[in-house]
Amino acid sequence: MNPIMTHIALHVADLTAEITFFQQYCGLVICQEREDHGKRIVWMSEPGKEKQFIVVLIPGGCGYKQESSDYSHLGFALDSREAVDQVSSTARQDDCLLWEPRDNPYPVGYYCGVTAPSGHVIEFSYGQPLGPGAPGRVDWEL
Repeated sequence: MNPIMTHIALHVADLTAEITFFQQYCGLVICQEREDHGKRIVWMSEPGKEKQFIVVLIPGGCGYKQESSDYSHLGFALDSREAVDQVSSTARQDDCLLWEPRDNPYPVGYYCGVTAPSGHVIEFSYGQPLGPGAPGRVDWEL
């Protein structure tokens, strides 16, 4: 057996606000919608990656309150440190910046944390071993 991770599903209190957040901050697009028991279920992905990995948004969540010391998050790689700074600046203006940009040793890199309307935290990073800015090595210890 060789499982492949395909999606993550999140319950959200305000579906419209969550869609807007993932479009604006993460560049995701709606790739599928369906109705289940009278509720609109939305699938979002990076453009062109609809068959690789998606975020499923399910209405009816009660909200999620995450403390700044809780590092549970969804991670998105950006193509530069400046892009991380730009996201953090926008999030600061939108009053949803949870973690100010910070630089940690490999494999963490440069990152900030932004709180989505649902309360889930989204990390935006540069320089991790995955995504843009990866230093070309995957030799971290397991």
